[in-house]
Amino acid sequence: MTKFARKFVHKPALPLAVLAAALLSACSMAPTYQRPAAPVAAAFPLDTAGAAARTSVPLPLAAGARDAVDTGWRDYFADPRLQQLIGAALENNRDLRTAALRIEEARAQYDIQSADRLPNLNANAAVTKAKTPAFLSPSGQTTIGKRYDAGLAISAFELDFFGRVKSLNDAALAAYLATSEARQAAQISLVAQVAQAYYTERAYAEQYSLAQQTYDARARTYKLTQQRAEVGASSRLDLRSSETLMETARAAALTLARQRAQADNALTLLVGQPASGAGANAGAAGTAGAMPSDRQIDDLSALPAGLPSDLLARRPDLRAAEQRLISANANIGAARAAFFPRISLTAALGSSSPSLSGLFDGGSGSWSFAPQLTLPIFDAGRNRANLGLAEVRKNIAVADYEKAIQTAFREVADALAARDYLGEQVSAQRAVQEAQADRLKLLQLRQDNGVASSLDVLDAQRELFSAQQALVQARLLRTTSAIDLYRALGGGLK
Repeated sequence: MTKFARKFVHKPALPLAVLAAALLSACSMAPTYQRPAAPVAAAFPLDTAGAAARTSVPLPLAAGARDAVDTGWRDYFADPRLQQLIGAALENNRDLRTAALRIEEARAQYDIQSADRLPNLNANAAVTKAKTPAFLSPSGQTTIGKRYDAGLAISAFELDFFGRVKSLNDAALAAYLATSEARQAAQISLVAQVAQAYYTERAYAEQYSLAQQTYDARARTYKLTQQRAEVGASSRLDLRSSETLMETARAAALTLARQRAQADNALTLLVGQPASGAGANAGAAGTAGAMPSDRQIDDLSALPAGLPSDLLARRPDLRAAEQRLISANANIGAARAAFFPRISLTAALGSSSPSLSGLFDGGSGSWSFAPQLTLPIFDAGRNRANLGLAEVRKNIAVADYEKAIQTAFREVADALAARDYLGEQVSAQRAVQEAQADRLKLLQLRQDNGVASSLDVLDAQRELFSAQQALVQARLLRTTSAIDLYRALGGGLK
């Protein structure tokens, strides 16, 4: 042990045991946290897959059904190209990158706040040189003195008897956890958005292909009608009607080409880089995967909803909202503690000498110990206003938490309703298309036999085209609703 260490080992300058006891004895004045009751029904409506709407206990999973949370997006989406796009989005999407950086920001803020729970120990060294005029000097002569100081110091460390610092630390921790949960929620949303944008682009591609085929067929019909009109076999009305249908199909194809290009642009924004091949040539059918079949959509939709209370554990956005509520609750404790005395401690331990060589000699040791108590007496209502502000912010957090639960409940309920009704809608729309196709064949046969007019055939062609477009749109709605259900149940994180 050095001479300097032996001098101060028994000095009462820094009562560390007292400091440790003060740290451990801090009490929190924050209200006891209680999770608000979920302001939703006990079960989801229209859950025919799990029958949760008719029972208060979730039934076992049906054959082939998968739990959304336990189903990774690679297992849920079988399209290889879609898997590549989702993987690229998770690496390059700027919103997700910002969410990850906000986690680092919140962690840094938590570390800063946590540092206040421990004293700051600083080392210092100083040299002072001063001139004393003769009329102030005891010797009656002008003197020049030097002083060398070195030591350790703790400055204004707050002894957290009333839990102010602890409450602020708890609030910062909850804010950090909320940010982490928000990042997971952003990933779930991104996976669903990429999948929906991808299938939207695929639907436009399929509709464009139908429109282009329809235009080609109507162009041939128009040319034939024009030839017949030149020899008097067709009327001018037939010619104009055929031309109208041809140009209508061309306009529809151009509209769909524009919509497909815009859908590809939206997909590129989500992915964070060009979605190569998805819309490089909006006028071509493309080589990407097609819309999922009815069987594939059935597999996508086979997700049991469970009970609304399960969402609190499944969805990170709800967990984030609760952490924000916990943070607001902790801030009330800090606001309450401001009404009570604040005790801070300043202490120093070191050595002083008129010469540098004697700085650590025997008898040069010095110490100081200066506790300070601050009691608020009059602050013009500042503390009361801060407490009122903290309570209002907690009430806002409660309302936001309850609204988040209600929103999640509605998203699941909407997706369940879409699952129940869109399947039947697709079947009905397919029946319409098949009926229109048969009607067109019959009218063409009747026209060949001279029974039906060309106007009847043109009308049937128009109705068939509309039915084909509507079927693609219905299949897209069913696909996106299945993805909505996957997202609403917390799928897409793994």
